[in-house]
Amino acid sequence: MDDKKVVIITGAAGGIGFATAKKFAEHHYCITLADVDLNGLNRVREHLEKEYKANCHICHGNLLDSNYVKAIVEESIQKWGHINSLINNAVWRTVETMRTISLENWDRALRINLTAPAFLAKYAAAEMEEKKIKGAIINISSVMAHNAAGSSPAYITAKGGIESLTYELAALYGPSEIRVIAVSPGNIETNLSNDYRDEEGNNLSEKMKNHVNDKTPLGRGGRPEEIANVCYWLSSPEASFITGTNILVDGGFLHNFNSYSIKKMQFPKQF
Repeated sequence: MDDKKVVIITGAAGGIGFATAKKFAEHHYCITLADVDLNGLNRVREHLEKEYKANCHICHGNLLDSNYVKAIVEESIQKWGHINSLINNAVWRTVETMRTISLENWDRALRINLTAPAFLAKYAAAEMEEKKIKGAIINISSVMAHNAAGSSPAYITAKGGIESLTYELAALYGPSEIRVIAVSPGNIETNLSNDYRDEEGNNLSEKMKNHVNDKTPLGRGGRPEEIANVCYWLSSPEASFITGTNILVDGGFLHNFNSYSIKKMQFPKQF
């Protein structure tokens, strides 16, 4: 497998992770699929092997386990011999405010969303440096790191941290020609965007999506494939001078001041 490129993708059992695995499989990468959901991993592997004849390795475990974090990289090296790209995509969060969040939920979110990606990057970069590979590390952040809602404090803190970590690692590993980039999705249509509820348990996800879409210039949520395309491109030689930055993939949401329903009230003939 020394002549093939290798990517590690965390959170690979669904959503953005699955879409990203498909994108890399299209380009004949060997893929390490990491997730806590073993059944989901098996479904993804079967799909990739059937549709793309992809070479896949499943690495099942929980990112709370520091031994598992190290094993993801170690197993990839044992299986493929080298690593070209790491996609830190896995995420865990609760929807609650700082008033109610427990220390356990806070610690869990930061360990999965920030600590695990940091050490995955550390271990992967060490292998890249040893083998003199011009690698890429892609950290999935979120537009919410810059547009907080007050309802996911640990998640928001971790995503802000992952962007700062990206800049730090880019400065450290740049001389080894290892690029580190953050990608910040906006509203993406995955299971993660379907768990917003009120205090009575009523699902508010559709109302939430409609509100965000009304403030998004492109007028819709993004598709996981649209994030996957960016991750693949950033990993490719075509993005060889991009490092130490954050790429927004949000349909224009962050830099738009107000919703289109308000714009239409003000300028009904222009919006």
